[in-house]
Amino acid sequence: MDLSLLGVPVGPMIRIHGGYANRMYRLDTDQGSFAVKELNLADRRWTYRAEDVLRFERAAFAAGIPMPEPVAAGHDTLVHRWVEGETVPEAPVSAAYAFEIGEILARIHALDVAWTDASSEEPAARDWPELAARAAATGQPWAGELVSHVDTFLAIAHFVDVCERPGPVVLTHKDIQPWNLLAREGRPVVLDWELSGMLDLSGELGSTALSLAKGPGFDDIRPAIFRSVLDGYVAGGGVLPPPGPSWFAYLIGGWLGHTRWNILRCLAGAEASTGPDLALSHESVRNGVRGLPDLFGRLPQLRALLA
Repeated sequence: MDLSLLGVPVGPMIRIHGGYANRMYRLDTDQGSFAVKELNLADRRWTYRAEDVLRFERAAFAAGIPMPEPVAAGHDTLVHRWVEGETVPEAPVSAAYAFEIGEILARIHALDVAWTDASSEEPAARDWPELAARAAATGQPWAGELVSHVDTFLAIAHFVDVCERPGPVVLTHKDIQPWNLLAREGRPVVLDWELSGMLDLSGELGSTALSLAKGPGFDDIRPAIFRSVLDGYVAGGGVLPPPGPSWFAYLIGGWLGHTRWNILRCLAGAEASTGPDLALSHESVRNGVRGLPDLFGRLPQLRALLA
């Protein structure tokens, strides 16, 4: 993308480290500050739909959703106005913050935006025994843990594939997690819309509410914060879907696919030119290998949050 449309730079473009899938830079020009995201197209797990996402973002921004202003989208680059705010730690948020996120979701789901298709999910991969063997043979630091959990990962993949989704399916952000949020004067700002698409409503609500109600693991889940997201959704005009395991299937399936993707990057053994740094991929694999079995084992406890 030709970035000259953003104005005359007043300094070098600065990389902002920490992205789990792509690479982010800040560009300051005589026309303001911009977030320039370099999309990882080398081994992306899905096709990025730049025009659809940009149209969705513009509709959300015009409707007053608190988010960075979308400026431009190209084949491999996204540009937004830079937004200052505080990062949101992986810890239970305040009840007021959670309630407002629920309201924001209801407003997003009420937008009337055309979407070209309702693309279905790919079946969960079943090559966990082969990946564990390769990890052990190449001496990966997390290989032992992966080998010990192969049967669990196969069970998780089966659960993700057979879990019934009750609907409705909505056009939505799909990834409202602490790392995709800012707090500005204590109120939410929603970042990183490139995963946007159609999703079963229960999966969106369960993933969002759980991520805002817990700490880094699953020993500190605050049911009141979980419910605050849902209360905000209803207050914003949304209707809750029936309770069931589908509320957590999307979260588990997404984390499963993300872990596998990072395993493949680690097995390649080289620093890629796009996407997360190799050290961050190793961290993501360790988190997935340890966290996914824990999350899967707590499904009965999580379903109690919906009572």
